[in-house]
Amino acid sequence: MKIRCVVTGRTPSGKSVIAKDSLVEPVTLDAVPGFEFHRVWGGDAVPQLPSDGTPTPHHRYFPPAGGYRFYFYVVPPDEQLRSAYRDVASSLGEMQAKLPGMAETLDPTQPGMHTTDSIDFDIVISGELYLQVDDGAEVLLKAGDCVIQNGTRHAWHNRSSENCLVAVAIVGATPEHRKFQA
Repeated sequence: MKIRCVVTGRTPSGKSVIAKDSLVEPVTLDAVPGFEFHRVWGGDAVPQLPSDGTPTPHHRYFPPAGGYRFYFYVVPPDEQLRSAYRDVASSLGEMQAKLPGMAETLDPTQPGMHTTDSIDFDIVISGELYLQVDDGAEVLLKAGDCVIQNGTRHAWHNRSSENCLVAVAIVGATPEHRKFQA
């Protein structure tokens, strides 16, 4: 998937300019082929304006409280993942190296289930995807559908034969506590 990002900014005199116009290369994982994570923009604190359009550091995949992220991700068909399953230990190591902080959100008792300390605003751009929550309830999402994910334990399932593209804006939140409930 080709994701292009145009960033605006202001010069010291206050004139608005195009600060950046480039493709965002995906992060991929050998252990879960087909997934693509396009890390477009983010920061670990409330942004300050005006901005010259220079990106702020954000090393971990999910933001801390008050931080934010903007990503696109591609979810391949479940069947593709099952047929390409790799060693779990090496998968987590690769994930930690390429997407720091993501592996620690995963529920070790149920593959795919995860919980983040964030509010996520997901919108399906193309394809379809099932959202599963703790009680087993699932909702089929298609292009144009959106989800407001309020720090709940959940999983994504692509039961179709096509990739699903999702855009997500993430805002870091302060959790009262986190406890996986199987």
